[in-house]
Amino acid sequence: MPLPSARKREVIQANARTTNDSGSPEVQVALLSARIDQLTEHLAAHKKDHHTRRGLLRLVGKRRRLLDYLHSRDFSRYKGLIEKLGIRR
Repeated sequence: MPLPSARKREVIQANARTTNDSGSPEVQVALLSARIDQLTEHLAAHKKDHHTRRGLLRLVGKRRRLLDYLHSRDFSRYKGLIEKLGIRR
Protein backbone atom coordinates (compact mmCIF):
# COMPACT_ATOMS: atom_id res chain seq x y z
CA MET A 1 0.00 0.00 0.00
CA PRO A 2 1.56 3.35 -1.04
CA LEU A 3 1.78 6.41 1.17
CA PRO A 4 -1.39 8.53 1.24
CA SER A 5 -0.98 11.58 -1.00
CA ALA A 6 -1.50 14.03 1.87
CA ARG A 7 1.28 12.37 3.89
CA LYS A 8 3.52 12.34 0.81
CA ARG A 9 2.97 16.08 0.28
CA GLU A 10 3.86 16.76 3.93
CA VAL A 11 7.10 14.79 3.66
CA ILE A 12 8.06 16.52 0.42
CA GLN A 13 7.37 20.01 1.82
CA ALA A 14 9.30 19.27 5.00
CA ASN A 15 12.42 18.10 3.14
CA ALA A 16 12.40 20.06 -0.14
CA ARG A 17 15.34 22.33 -0.83
CA THR A 18 13.24 24.67 -3.03
CA THR A 19 9.50 25.10 -3.56
CA ASN A 20 9.28 22.77 -6.58
CA ASP A 21 11.79 20.20 -5.35
CA SER A 22 10.53 16.64 -5.46
CA GLY A 23 13.56 14.69 -6.62
CA SER A 24 16.53 15.73 -4.53
CA PRO A 25 18.23 12.99 -2.51
CA GLU A 26 16.86 14.51 0.71
CA VAL A 27 13.26 14.22 -0.50
CA GLN A 28 13.80 10.72 -1.87
CA VAL A 29 15.35 9.50 1.39
CA ALA A 30 12.56 11.10 3.43
CA LEU A 31 9.88 9.43 1.29
CA LEU A 32 11.63 6.08 1.54
CA SER A 33 11.92 6.50 5.31
CA ALA A 34 8.19 7.21 5.62
CA ARG A 35 7.40 4.12 3.53
CA ILE A 36 9.85 2.01 5.56
CA ASP A 37 8.17 3.12 8.79
CA GLN A 38 4.77 2.20 7.35
CA LEU A 39 5.94 -1.27 6.27
CA THR A 40 7.66 -1.86 9.62
CA GLU A 41 4.34 -1.29 11.39
CA HIS A 42 2.62 -3.64 8.95
CA LEU A 43 5.19 -6.36 9.57
CA ALA A 44 4.77 -6.03 13.33
CA ALA A 45 1.16 -7.13 12.88
CA HIS A 46 1.75 -9.61 10.03
CA LYS A 47 4.91 -11.48 10.91
CA LYS A 48 4.65 -14.08 8.15
CA ASP A 49 4.23 -11.64 5.26
CA HIS A 50 7.50 -12.47 3.51
CA HIS A 51 6.61 -10.66 0.28
CA THR A 52 6.33 -7.39 2.17
CA ARG A 53 9.54 -8.16 4.06
CA ARG A 54 11.37 -8.51 0.74
CA GLY A 55 9.97 -5.18 -0.45
CA LEU A 56 11.03 -3.56 2.81
CA LEU A 57 14.58 -4.83 2.40
CA ARG A 58 14.69 -3.42 -1.14
CA LEU A 59 13.56 -0.01 0.11
CA VAL A 60 16.16 -0.05 2.89
CA GLY A 61 18.87 -0.86 0.32
CA LYS A 62 17.73 1.92 -1.96
CA ARG A 63 17.73 4.40 0.92
CA ARG A 64 21.22 3.25 1.91
CA ARG A 65 22.51 3.86 -1.65
CA LEU A 66 20.99 7.35 -1.73
CA LEU A 67 22.51 8.16 1.65
CA ASP A 68 25.91 6.92 0.45
CA TYR A 69 25.59 9.16 -2.61
CA LEU A 70 24.71 12.17 -0.47
CA HIS A 71 27.56 11.34 1.94
CA SER A 72 30.07 11.38 -0.91
CA ARG A 73 28.72 14.59 -2.49
CA ASP A 74 27.91 16.86 0.47
CA PHE A 75 28.63 15.65 3.98
CA SER A 76 26.89 18.55 5.73
CA ARG A 77 23.60 17.84 3.90
CA TYR A 78 24.00 14.15 4.75
CA LYS A 79 24.58 14.87 8.44
CA GLY A 80 21.62 17.24 8.62
CA LEU A 81 19.32 14.75 6.94
CA ILE A 82 20.13 11.77 9.15
CA GLU A 83 19.70 13.94 12.24
CA LYS A 84 16.41 15.33 10.98
CA LEU A 85 14.99 11.91 10.09
CA GLY A 86 16.46 10.11 13.08
CA ILE A 87 18.30 7.56 10.99
CA ARG A 88 21.13 5.93 12.87
CA ARG A 89 24.27 5.17 10.96
